[in-house]
Amino acid sequence: MISKKTFLLVLLILLKFVMQHFLINSSYDLHRDEYLHLDQARHLAWGYESVPPFTAWISYIILKLGNAVFWVKFFPALFGACTIIVVWKTIETLNGGLFALCLGAIAVSFSVLPRINILYQPNSFDILSWTFLFYTLICYIKTQHSKWLYIAAISFSLGFLNKYNIAFLIAALLPAILFTNARILFLNKHLYFSLALSLLLIAPNLVWQYHHNFPVIHHMKELAETQLVNVQRTDFLKEQLLYFFNSIFLLILAFVAFFTYPPFRKYRFIFWCYVFTITIFLCLKGKPYYVIGVYPVLLAFGAVYLELLTRNDGKKWLRPLAILVPLVLFVPAIKKIFPVDSPADVAAESKKSGMHRWEDGKEHLLPQDYADMLGWRELAEKTDNAYKLLGDKNHTLILCDNYGQAGAINYYSRQDIHAVSLNADYINWFVLDSAILHVVLIKEKSDDLSREKNLFDSVTLSGKVESKFSRENGTGIFVLSSPKVNINELLRQEIKKRKLY
Repeated sequence: MISKKTFLLVLLILLKFVMQHFLINSSYDLHRDEYLHLDQARHLAWGYESVPPFTAWISYIILKLGNAVFWVKFFPALFGACTIIVVWKTIETLNGGLFALCLGAIAVSFSVLPRINILYQPNSFDILSWTFLFYTLICYIKTQHSKWLYIAAISFSLGFLNKYNIAFLIAALLPAILFTNARILFLNKHLYFSLALSLLLIAPNLVWQYHHNFPVIHHMKELAETQLVNVQRTDFLKEQLLYFFNSIFLLILAFVAFFTYPPFRKYRFIFWCYVFTITIFLCLKGKPYYVIGVYPVLLAFGAVYLELLTRNDGKKWLRPLAILVPLVLFVPAIKKIFPVDSPADVAAESKKSGMHRWEDGKEHLLPQDYADMLGWRELAEKTDNAYKLLGDKNHTLILCDNYGQAGAINYYSRQDIHAVSLNADYINWFVLDSAILHVVLIKEKSDDLSREKNLFDSVTLSGKVESKFSRENGTGIFVLSSPKVNINELLRQEIKKRKLY
């Protein structure tokens, strides 16, 4: 017979999947990043310009399952559900009872994590891999079984192959461990064997980076110059308070427990890891959500400590209150942090709130993620219409300004279209075997066509994206014909130039 603990965990997992389904208004398309990740399934490799290979492996599974939106949304929800399970197991390892288990799982379930889990991006698995890595270290310290070091190595390797962000966690963990009694770990030979295993597992990606001139360095530099430059450190700290605002009492209790509750002192390195992680990303002006993965384990410690503090009959009345607080505070926040309303309703509300700052540092009508989920079907349909009018499709190239456009056209198009871009991973996916006689150009800023008119005799506007709230609003679809120069050679030169950075 199924135990009460198992029943409650299964119930929470089912609730997680159901909740994720209702947190996105049907008005929205997929996100621009999702289209790129889905296209990677058709170009499997050990690395990409934008991300390591793990997401492409999941995309390949999605492709084999039919590439439906259901599966696109299923996997980030699955990773979110697995994060809940790992927190549950962490609490069990810390000898937490049923109250702590439920409180910890609820704190994770009703937080910023569902917002992360609505998008098919590396972030959901990144948070899972951070949480699981902490779990393996807790298990090792509790049992002293070296097998946990090897499991930790595998966990790190998968996290690294998903998103390089986890390397900053290791950069924070090393001094944190040295700073506490956990430093004895460095005397265990199995630590170094597990590090060798990890290096072996990530080696194919490192080799790929080497053979492609380390695009990750170029990507990080570009990110710093175009996006991170607009990140304010005060905003970074402010958002840390908002991510788990309804369970912040558990985070505070976790910090207190590391220094006041003797059985938790051996895990104090987790507190210092948090401090060093925040410090690293503050110095680098990282995006606030980069550090979300460090919070689930803290919620686990806070839940167990609160259970200990309320074990006397006179304090047990606090337990139902502790469970209700995250739930009650989460409900009014739903419309503010999830795209449950139509774009028009969100835009109307934004005039009052003024909280929709994009990566450009400016306030907009919609949050950037929301604007990045609009206009894509329209773009693909209008590109299809332009493509149909061209008779010689074997000599036609669909060239886009950015990866979102190319990915969306490839995902939604009903034609045999293989759109490409000189942006992100698409720069490696050009096929220039046949002479290009026509180009369907997807251009963000379509007011200046002087370059196109110098290259083609015929430049015709076929349509524009009219989705009012889309980030792609005004993007033009142009048909370019009768080239004056060798377009194939021109593109080869441009690709070579960009690959050299």
